[in-house]
Parts: sequence; C-alpha cells; structure tokens
Amino acid sequence: MTNILFLASECVPFIKTGGLADVVGSLPKYLDKNKYDVRVMLPKYMCMKPEYMNAMKYVTHFYMELAWRRQYVGVLELEYEGIKFYFIDNEFYFAGYAPYGNIYEDIEKFAFFDRAALSALPSIGFRPDIIHCNDWQTGLVPVYLNDVFQANEFYRGIKTIMTIHNLKFQGVWDKKTVMDITGLSEYYFTADKMEAYGDANYLKIGIVYADYVTTVSETYAEEIKMPFYGEGLDGLMRAKSNRLRGIVNGLDYDEYNPENDRFLAKTYSAMTFRKEKIKNKRAFQEELGLAKDDRKFMIGICSRLTDQKGLDLVDCVIEEICAEDTQLVVLGTGEERYENLFRHFAWKYPDRVSANIFYSNDRSHRLYASCDAFLMPSLFEPCGLSQLMCLRYGTIPIVRETGGLKDTVIPYNEFNNSGTGFSFANYNAHEMLACIRYAKDVFFDRKREWNKLIDRAMAEDYSWNSSSKKYEEVYDMLMS
Repeated sequence: MTNILFLASECVPFIKTGGLADVVGSLPKYLDKNKYDVRVMLPKYMCMKPEYMNAMKYVTHFYMELAWRRQYVGVLELEYEGIKFYFIDNEFYFAGYAPYGNIYEDIEKFAFFDRAALSALPSIGFRPDIIHCNDWQTGLVPVYLNDVFQANEFYRGIKTIMTIHNLKFQGVWDKKTVMDITGLSEYYFTADKMEAYGDANYLKIGIVYADYVTTVSETYAEEIKMPFYGEGLDGLMRAKSNRLRGIVNGLDYDEYNPENDRFLAKTYSAMTFRKEKIKNKRAFQEELGLAKDDRKFMIGICSRLTDQKGLDLVDCVIEEICAEDTQLVVLGTGEERYENLFRHFAWKYPDRVSANIFYSNDRSHRLYASCDAFLMPSLFEPCGLSQLMCLRYGTIPIVRETGGLKDTVIPYNEFNNSGTGFSFANYNAHEMLACIRYAKDVFFDRKREWNKLIDRAMAEDYSWNSSSKKYEEVYDMLMS
C-alpha cells in the first residue's frame, strides 16, 4: 500500500476559487483504494461553510518555530466521501473572507501552512510515501523536506510531486522578506534554486526540488518550455523535461451528468438529446428574457472575464458575433472593461444578449446544457474544464488550439465526418469569427452533421477514470 498525501490551498466542497479545487476534490476519490491510502491536507479557513467546520474533529495541537516566530498549529480531521481530510488551524493566518488576499500576506501564510503540514505528520500517525503538492502555495514543501526535516528519520525518503495548474501564478516576493519568513538559509536564494529575476519564487523552488513535475495537459507541458507560455521559467521547464508530464484533468461525471442534473429544465442522454435538449434552450431563453426561437444559434461563455480567456478577441468582433440569427449568453465576473462590454450589448440587444455578471453554479449547469455552442478563445489554457463540461452536455465547443483545449477538442472535419468541436489556431479575432460562422453554417444548413457532432462529443470520456490511471503510473514509477 502506497501512502499519498495531497497538499493544496483549496479543495471542493470546502473552499474554491478555481480549477485547482476541482482537481484536489475529485482525483483522490478515483485512485485505486486497494493500492493507495490517499489523504488530503488543507488550511482551515475561517470563511468555510459552518456545516463543514462543525463536522471537523480535533486531532492535536502544538507550537512550531517558523524562522524567529513561534506559532500555534491545530490539526482537525473530517472524512468526506470516503477520503480523510486534515485541516491546519491558525486563526491569525486563515481568518478573513477569502482564502487569498494580499500577496505579501499570502507569502507568509503559505510558508506557515507548508511547514505546519510537514510538522503535523508524526502526530497524525500517517507517514506519506509521496506528497503531492499543488501550485505555488505548496512550493516550499520539497525544499523544507530537503532541508530542516532531513535530520528526522521519519521524513527521509518521502518523495514529492509538484503539479502546476497555472504557471502564471508563482508566489513571488522580495528575497530578504522571504528569507526572514521561511527561515531558509542564503544557500537556497541563488539563481539555480529559489531566486528568479532578483526575487524569491515559491513555485520555482518547488519545481527545482520536487522529484517529479506534472501539469494539467500534454500540450501545456510542451508550451511551458517556450518563452511565450513559460512565464519566465521556460528554461527551468526545459531542464526538467525528463521529469515533466502533462495529464489532462478529469471531470466529475457524477456532478456533471445531463441524465440526472437537478438544475436542468429537462434531463436528457446521448440517446434522447435530439428531442429533449431543445427544451432546455427554450426554458433558458425564457429565464433570461431572450427571444424564444429555436432557430437562433445560442452561444455561451462561462468564464472569468479576463484577457487570458481571449475576450479581447470577442471585443474586436462582438458586433458581428451578435448577428440577428445568434444569441449570446455570458456568465461570470472579472475585469471591468469586459463586464461593461457585455452589459452594454445586453442593453443594446436585449432579445439577443444576456449578461450575467455574477457567478451561479446552477445557472452555469443550465448554460452548458441549453446553448448550441460554447466559445473559449483563450490566449492560454493549461487545461480548462468548461470544454469538458460542454462535451458531456452535447454543447459544441468553439476553441483556440492551445493547452488543454487542443488536447480535448477534436476539430470538425466535414470530409471524413470526424471531430467534436470547432477550433482555430492563431490568436486572431477574424479567424475566431470565421470559425464561429463555420459552426453556424453547419448548425443551420447541415442539421444531421450537427447532431452527429453532438453524438461524438457526448461519447468522449473525460472522466477521472482515465486521468487517474496516468497519475497512478507516476506514483508507481516514483516508488519503483
């Protein structure tokens, strides 16, 4: 039996700001319980829902040195859906209304969490063979294991994996402060270790000291070796390329299932979508106050409204996208310029455009099920989960060929009747517009072909069943 501990700053259902939480909440459930004892450790944020806080059981507490500070560490546990979760408690660090705040506070908060997580292991009676770290917030774990914890026999031989969910976020702050916070010696603050462009970088040191590095799609693993996508660490990614692997995230097929989704007006399956899916579209048009018309091509966008998501391309050609035969539904929050862009077009074309500048889980499910197509023109996309949800619900994705979008959406080929969506290669607004128009052409004039696209999309399997096997291969290789 191999013992595996997941360390992360967020995890569904306890706390979520992005896709990291979905992965940490789902992957442990799908690993083979006969081969692996998998547990998860998180910070105990004060902003978690009371129902989870009240269910936690006290395990232990102790005091820990963090550089020159002496800090309280509480450990609580909770079993959820067959997985044991541990929570590191310290109200000084984990109070507040959100898991993340100012970067200079987060730098100290996660230095505390990383050291406390390792310090707590002997007292919870669990010695992991592998610690699976996620993103910069857990970047100090591999170096702490290599440094102060090496003196203790308990920690020797523990392997580490670092998973990069988005290379853009690296946990960067000035060297002097980080040296003071972490208690690490000057030895670690050099260009081949933690120093990057004059500052200290948590993600970099995690990658340098981890035994293996994974990221969330095969294409993204190749892209981050190039300067454009490498966010200043492309040289390091090339150096680590023999210990780097891309594994596409899975989707929780229990939560996202059109056959029993309680948020839908009408459930449907791969067998019944021809008759039943359209009923969701009609109900959604009514809910949003759009013109009720089966013959409108409904495009959905459910996303953070930021440049990374390719919304500057949408901005360029939005007037052409919002043609008379099209409806556009937007759900999400983000940069003010994009929020106001969609609000303006919803005001200008109230029967065609719906701007939902907030986030709603139940409305997102209805968007994935009701729209005809889904637009994701990302500048970069490490994995992306929205396109996987669309395939599951038979809503055809229109994507740019980058990262996980390239790995999961097969471009439609009219000559050999293959593909599960539409894609364009260059980051260009008119290339995106041509792709949308091509999709509309198939939707309006070749209905049989469109339905076959949906057949193929819904037949794809991006559940965790296949992705978890690839993670198991990595664990087995590290233990061999």
